[in-house]
Amino acid sequence: MKLLHIDSSVLGGNSVSRQISAAVVQQLRTASSDVTVTYRDLAAKPLSHLSGELLAAAHGATPESATVRDDLAAGAAALDEFLAADVVVIGAPMYNFGVPSQLKAWLDRILVAGKTFKYSEAGVQGLVTGKRVIVAVSRGGFYGVGSPAAGFEHLETYLRGVFGFIGVTPEVIVAEGIQVSPEQREKAVAGALAAAGALKATNNQRAA
Repeated sequence: MKLLHIDSSVLGGNSVSRQISAAVVQQLRTASSDVTVTYRDLAAKPLSHLSGELLAAAHGATPESATVRDDLAAGAAALDEFLAADVVVIGAPMYNFGVPSQLKAWLDRILVAGKTFKYSEAGVQGLVTGKRVIVAVSRGGFYGVGSPAAGFEHLETYLRGVFGFIGVTPEVIVAEGIQVSPEQREKAVAGALAAAGALKATNNQRAA
């Protein structure tokens, strides 16, 4: 099993999403006898954000600079990693109600028409099949369904939509309220780690 592990938090060792994503990877290593892990730290080595020149080159224009050529190669490598993986584990903290810009830059490299989705007369068709995506979400406050701030939650809902668009239904583990109090942080992390520890080797076997 090929596993791609993505982290995007800028907090390093203080990151809850990194702690949970690492626990998910460790659990999958334990649950499966043959796991090969590729790790990408988007905070340590960020991909560039999209630019007009980069988009033009991606659609066939001759790159005008070595920087754009390097960016194209980096994006192609990120897409190849994603497509090659059987399982993708993503650490995703919520920053200002949405995804970290580093994670958005990575998503922009894997949402590629003709590679992970296509348009047709019948509508959009996701081209990614048989892939398992597990997202470890951390949120400073309470943004779950039914909470007063639920309307500000644009991380989990966005990622569910993005991966659904390309044909994947992600599994999501959430630790929230981690900035409310030390006690709530401890409780949230413990709950998320328990959920990570309950994961099975394949998603059709995972614990409820």
